[in-house]
Amino acid sequence: MNINAAIKKGAEILKKNDIKYPDLDCEILLAKVLKKQRKYLLLNLDKQIHKENLEKYKNLITQRSIGKPIAYLIKKKNFWDSEFIIEEGTLIPRPDTETLIEATLEIYKNKNYANILDIGVGSGCIILSILKEKPCFYGKGIDISSKSISLSNRNAKRLSIENRVEFIKTDVDNFCIGKYDLIISNPPYIKSNEIKYLEKDVSNFEPKLALDGGLDGTFKTLKIIKKASTLLKVNGKLVLEIAYNQRTKIISLLKEEGFYINSTIKDYAKNDRCVICTKII
Repeated sequence: MNINAAIKKGAEILKKNDIKYPDLDCEILLAKVLKKQRKYLLLNLDKQIHKENLEKYKNLITQRSIGKPIAYLIKKKNFWDSEFIIEEGTLIPRPDTETLIEATLEIYKNKNYANILDIGVGSGCIILSILKEKPCFYGKGIDISSKSISLSNRNAKRLSIENRVEFIKTDVDNFCIGKYDLIISNPPYIKSNEIKYLEKDVSNFEPKLALDGGLDGTFKTLKIIKKASTLLKVNGKLVLEIAYNQRTKIISLLKEEGFYINSTIKDYAKNDRCVICTKII
């Protein structure tokens, strides 16, 4: 079978299973198997595929057909301006989360130093993207997941940032090390009873620990707000990702803990996505 036929056959299978981008997904998966760029496929459509590679490709198509995310199948995801290693059991970075990076870099555009804490670090994509942009910044990332801590360390080494960051396995409630200029977090904020209604790629495969925000979606966020009030330096900043419909609730919780609200920022779809606030007492 040649490249063109393999892509068409795979796309037919994915279409039957309601996969949103069947042709693109097939190209990405075949490129992974052949260890080539996608453009190679498009320029070599008549090239025959070795039987062993064809079997690997068919296996990936089968997994994709049941909704397993592309990032887990190819074990990587682009975020901001870097490629991150991604594994099952860790949240896949979303473009909307880049809003937090943009906000942070704007806040600190004239600063040469900051000590950062990332709560719920996942793959490390948030804090590592900031540290890559700001070579004199340092930080820590915490997560309750051992897999997330291991993956974040690997990504730090991949980006040559391992000497400026430390990752610690701990629950936010038990963490009490240091004082920070900035705390940043993309907490779980999906209501528990709404997770089953998410796209199957998400609800069936991504870790519930990184999605489930409790009954009203703010349980984990409130923990982070309370912890940030003790770990931030006076005038330190807290940058939080929020659900599109949580702005009013989160701002109320922040004010109750003594934070001044600087701004809220919308994501690429024009939904409220990020709250920036300052510890004033």
